[in-house]
Amino acid sequence: MESPQNLFAYRKYWAKRFGTAPILPTCRAEMDQLGWDSCDIILITGDAYVDHPSFGMALIGRVLENQGFRVGIIAQPDWNDPESFRALGSPNLFFGVTSGNMDSMVNHYTADRKIRSDDAYTPAGISGKRPDRAVIIYTQACRKAYKDVPVVIGGIEASLRRISHYDYWSEKIRRSILFDAKADILVYGNGERQIVEIAHRLASGEKIANLQDIRGTAVILKQLPDDHVVIDSTDINASHVRLPDGNPYADREVPCDVGDASSGKPRNEIGLTELVTTSSRSKKGIVLLPAFESVRDDTDLYVHASRVFHLETNPFNARPIAQAHGDRFIFINPPALPMSTAELDRIFELPYQRTPHPVYQNAKIPAYEMIRFSVNIMRGCFGGCTFCSITEHEGRIIQNRSEKSILHEIETIRDTTPGFTGVISDLGGPTANMYRLACKSPEIESACRRLSCVYPEICKNLGTSHKPLIQLYRKARDIPGIKKILIASGLRYDLAVKDPEYIKELATYHVGGYLKIAPEHTESGPLSKMMKPGIGAYYEFKQLFDKFSREAGKEQYLIPYFIAAHPGTTDEDMLALALWLKENNYRADQVQTFLPSPMALATAMYHSGKNPLVSVKRSEKIPIPRGMKTRKLHKAFLRYHDPDNWPLLRDALKRMGRADLIGNGKRHLIPKWQPVKAHDGPVKKKRAGKFMTQHTR
Repeated sequence: MESPQNLFAYRKYWAKRFGTAPILPTCRAEMDQLGWDSCDIILITGDAYVDHPSFGMALIGRVLENQGFRVGIIAQPDWNDPESFRALGSPNLFFGVTSGNMDSMVNHYTADRKIRSDDAYTPAGISGKRPDRAVIIYTQACRKAYKDVPVVIGGIEASLRRISHYDYWSEKIRRSILFDAKADILVYGNGERQIVEIAHRLASGEKIANLQDIRGTAVILKQLPDDHVVIDSTDINASHVRLPDGNPYADREVPCDVGDASSGKPRNEIGLTELVTTSSRSKKGIVLLPAFESVRDDTDLYVHASRVFHLETNPFNARPIAQAHGDRFIFINPPALPMSTAELDRIFELPYQRTPHPVYQNAKIPAYEMIRFSVNIMRGCFGGCTFCSITEHEGRIIQNRSEKSILHEIETIRDTTPGFTGVISDLGGPTANMYRLACKSPEIESACRRLSCVYPEICKNLGTSHKPLIQLYRKARDIPGIKKILIASGLRYDLAVKDPEYIKELATYHVGGYLKIAPEHTESGPLSKMMKPGIGAYYEFKQLFDKFSREAGKEQYLIPYFIAAHPGTTDEDMLALALWLKENNYRADQVQTFLPSPMALATAMYHSGKNPLVSVKRSEKIPIPRGMKTRKLHKAFLRYHDPDNWPLLRDALKRMGRADLIGNGKRHLIPKWQPVKAHDGPVKKKRAGKFMTQHTR
């Protein structure tokens, strides 16, 4: 198995003599105080600058500073003012550009494409401090400010747009963001290894155009390398010939582990094998996806490209991926190799101030308020949920911090963070209970191409012991001055039930009355398209959670989260979920509607109506709740108790032949009568039919 260079083994750049900055400079005056005449690297971000490891630019900035580089940060620049991008002068090596911790389009718009009224990463939560498609706009502004300075793009927005992708906001297939931004190189995933190598190679005199072989990066090439074997993923697009009628699977099927169909067991649609024969494999093989123009015009090819792309995400066996865009190619190197525990510890122990930049004074930054007393204990997620971007960005190999490092950070929060009252709000990460869970065999892990370690069932090769996490919780609770440790990150309950001792520990000590959990749905149709476990796993977890809560003498409740309008969901599925909610006396205050994020497998389903988890030839037609009227209805089912939704639900129930659920009894979902607030009097009841339109949101 390939071993990467230790992140902290590079020879320090000469500017290390300037030492550590109390806070990375954001203006010339702060540079002058540090004695700098220039910055080696300037990072542009759509977030406010919070010097905390949960904020990407602060983390990358401190990592680069540790390598000896002088790093400045321009946070939330005015993209209409070129001088905003000249605030720190011209960087000696490159600009690093990101939209921030969130994709700018997700930051700006709801799943219903309505403009959000706030921004959690901006002082006072004010919206509008970053542009739509911020990576593109910021990169163009950097070019205008200093046209000859290299630009490196990264972060979640760039990472999830590294190949041709469906864009929900324009409802079309967009090309790789690297072409639209016109940057020099794209860093995807957690970027420490990539950005450090880029910085040192540029500092040594290499040209940015020559940095084409760095793991975890993508570049634009005029032609593919001669020393690589090109493996066409369909054998159709090899010579750019006209595509035949029908779909690319008309004459053959992509190999797939289908299990034993005669056994009646669910087919393992995600235990997928490689798409090429053994004789075609090469250490220098490049997987050539159908061209941008092809996936733009053919949904079968888009689904195929999405399927193949996701099979090349294991850093231990992934091959480079290429995709033609006109007469050029986007060339994506394999993912960066995971961080070791020692490396991750050092990253989180760099000299962060753990506070917002003083320029913001007393303005509250909501995202900071949420994480100021929390500790990130790991990275990555092997869940593989099709609607989620975590695995696509951070990878499915869990990277863990050491127990010592985590406990030290808790002590640092206790001793230095203003306003700390003794409560740690979270010990978590992308998934709270994946800490130190890994494949039992490095050999199997290095060869595996499964998209999920836990779906359709937990892999027999996955270690599921929560003992290291239980031990961490106990030691954290014993730290003097710590009153309580809460767990707020999402919990994988199908893993938790494999170790009931963990649930007992959680329920006894780490829940503040309510625990959020995400079954996402109750019906097998949408759950199978989400790659989520059946509702039975939720019941099993709830039974144990309730039992251990009672034994601890605590009245505690689960708060289940659900998704409306996910691909594969019918109106009948949402009705069944609404009845389940009513039966279990759940009334959701906030609900989540599926938002098709770039590159997600569920987004490929949304765009095409087909299932990328299986070959197109095998794939069934998936029901897609696409129009706003349908999406609104599915959301209304989740909030069946809201009178504003009753007119819409009455109409739907009648159309579905379920008018028997309209009435005033306990067995009914919604009442016959609609409360109406008169202009000059108390709430009155009116018959539903007369007032349906005016009371439908």
